Amino acid sequence: MHGRKKRLTAIATVSIAALALSACADSEREPTTEGGGGGTFVFGATADPGSMDPAFATDGETFRVTRQMFEGLLQPGDGSVEAEPALAESYEASEDGLTYTFQLKEGVTFHDGTDFNAEAVCFNFDRWYNWEGITQSPALTDYWQSVFGGFASTPDVPNIFKECSTDGDFTAVIELTRVSSRFPAALTLPSFSMSSPTALEEYDADNAGGDAEAPTLPPYAAEHPTGTGPFMLDNWDLANGEVTLVRYDDYHGEKAGVEKLIFRTIPDGVARKQALEAGEVDGYDFVAPGDIADLEDGGYNVLTRDAFNILYLGINQGASAATEPFGINPALADVRVRQAIAHAIDKDSMVSSLFPDGAEPAIEFMPDSVSGYSEDVPTYEYDPALARSLLEQAGAVGTTLKFYYPTEVSRPYMPDPGAIFELISQNLTDAGFTIEPVALVWNPEYLDAVSTGQADIHLLGWTGDYNDAYNFIGTFFDAKAGGESKLDFGGFVNQDLFAQFATADAEPDVAVREGLYQNLNNAIMEFLPAVPLSHSPPALVVADNVDGLVPSPLTAENFATVVFTD
Repeated sequence: MHGRKKRLTAIATVSIAALALSACADSEREPTTEGGGGGTFVFGATADPGSMDPAFATDGETFRVTRQMFEGLLQPGDGSVEAEPALAESYEASEDGLTYTFQLKEGVTFHDGTDFNAEAVCFNFDRWYNWEGITQSPALTDYWQSVFGGFASTPDVPNIFKECSTDGDFTAVIELTRVSSRFPAALTLPSFSMSSPTALEEYDADNAGGDAEAPTLPPYAAEHPTGTGPFMLDNWDLANGEVTLVRYDDYHGEKAGVEKLIFRTIPDGVARKQALEAGEVDGYDFVAPGDIADLEDGGYNVLTRDAFNILYLGINQGASAATEPFGINPALADVRVRQAIAHAIDKDSMVSSLFPDGAEPAIEFMPDSVSGYSEDVPTYEYDPALARSLLEQAGAVGTTLKFYYPTEVSRPYMPDPGAIFELISQNLTDAGFTIEPVALVWNPEYLDAVSTGQADIHLLGWTGDYNDAYNFIGTFFDAKAGGESKLDFGGFVNQDLFAQFATADAEPDVAVREGLYQNLNNAIMEFLPAVPLSHSPPALVVADNVDGLVPSPLTAENFATVVFTD
């Protein structure tokens, strides 16, 4: 996530003025409590969160924080990508796959004392389904639209949500309009966490300001997030890049192992490492591959996640009018030029020199752990001579490509964007392209530029949200709700792919669905709307006196399990 994890429309475009809170929190580290039952754990994050309401979020750093405060009906298992019960103790699907009955945990309260029950579940689903105006902007509610579709007020936009009803105090029933491979696995996403109905109403949770392109957060999302999780918000000091959470002592499960949890934004990877070595933080994320051995030699605990991501080179094919103001490169609409790009890139050298141990070159846009992965996709081996030959056939030798890459960021799938750019840029130059580099700060400049089609080619990636083929390839290559083509890749239109996605997503038979997604992977790699580059196992690191943190392939770590050993 995210982050998703990245989503291309960045929540960080919201007005800072709407988020600024008084810098009253004590940012000094506190001494640990004997026996590991308290103290303050400080974690070095790579960027500021964009919201304290996970329903209005699309980025991984927001989800990192809100996962500690909120819970959903389902959650990913510790160290796993599989869904397991959270606020729901169990669930059952009807034979036709259209009705899901959730049995809920009893004795759970939100941070404001409101009881969690079936009415609270339906209150949240009804809130999401009935968003109007600015709250329908993908900048705020992209995950609802990606998973469920439209809203009550947009009947022309397909929606898989029909209604939520209660059957007693602790049974919630969700009815769908059609089968979808995304449900119920998508309920593990932080976006579908449960908020207190009392707090949502009291703090005007849906009163977003600004406009659809740059919305501003309502009071609930900026100052009063109220979930059921093991931590609750103490202070969000956006000016100083710090979020302080405190333990929720009435938590229904095992209480958090530390009294206070601080997320401190340190965008630069070198600075994060230095902060750990200086004792200013107790851990940080996205360890540079070249730092792993040094950290391990220094006695730090490097925790490597399983690879559940994809780095790709996006290609703007210029099929959408939305990209026209930025100047379409007509050469990229020719599949031979896209094939030349793919054959020009030396993935093996890139992975072996720039990525951590365990990283692998990618042949398609999902890892092999996801059902629907195909062993038989068309592949494009490193062959600069063939790349030049394809360019000659297309009459495109010397084609100039505006190659966008991000700065001041490291991502799970992209540890060093600048170095990756340099290698690929040289590969493409050797094959006969002319490269025009464009370096932009990750958020919001780079994400905005890529999402609006300004780049000819660009580096981007994805960490899976949950274990589902659509969450990878559908996120990239399906049509958006309402029939609009994806903008992530220059708005290409391929009605055959779109039709195949609709069929696969709605197939109730798991085995049949797997075959349909395998066929889709084959078709995608033949069409080649982008180039898959690598799958990488990102690492995080904690001090030698920190125990209990379980690395998640989804970057969905639960910090409530953290304890100090001295």
